[in-house]
Amino acid sequence: MDLKEIQNLIKFVAKSGASEVKLEMDDVKITIKTGSDEGKETTIVQQIPVGGNVAPQQMVPTQTAPTPAATPEPAAPAKSADSATEDDSKYITVKSPIIGTFYRKPSPDKPTFVEVGDKIKEGDVLCIIEAMKLFNEIESEVSGTVVKVLVDDSSPVEFDQPLFLVDPS
Repeated sequence: MDLKEIQNLIKFVAKSGASEVKLEMDDVKITIKTGSDEGKETTIVQQIPVGGNVAPQQMVPTQTAPTPAATPEPAAPAKSADSATEDDSKYITVKSPIIGTFYRKPSPDKPTFVEVGDKIKEGDVLCIIEAMKLFNEIESEVSGTVVKVLVDDSSPVEFDQPLFLVDPS
């Protein structure tokens, strides 16, 4: 079972509301437990090879989104909201391919990969997302200019969460 399948399984379990799911396949056993801790959801994934050796547990903190009814919308003129939506529609959104921690720099003492206004081309590294102690370089799939960085450095990100807005023109 590859990382993407495990991430999709975690996402499915979190949405289903189940507190624990066990999955046994030919060569792997996976146990996913979810629990609540001060408004943050914790997912514990335990992958056990059938040989009996236990892989270390990985805790992936994710913020639980508040229900729409509980979050009051700030009062804003309708024209401003419409123009912002139209303005963003011409941009391409670069989304997170995995769950993890978003980093804008390769290390704390190095400069950021990209800044607002930087020209990027397909294949350029935009950021790093740490997942399960692995640092995954996220490369651009489009060419253009970075218009906006949508996530703060060292923040947790979800699968398919918007990270950057890129102007393809």
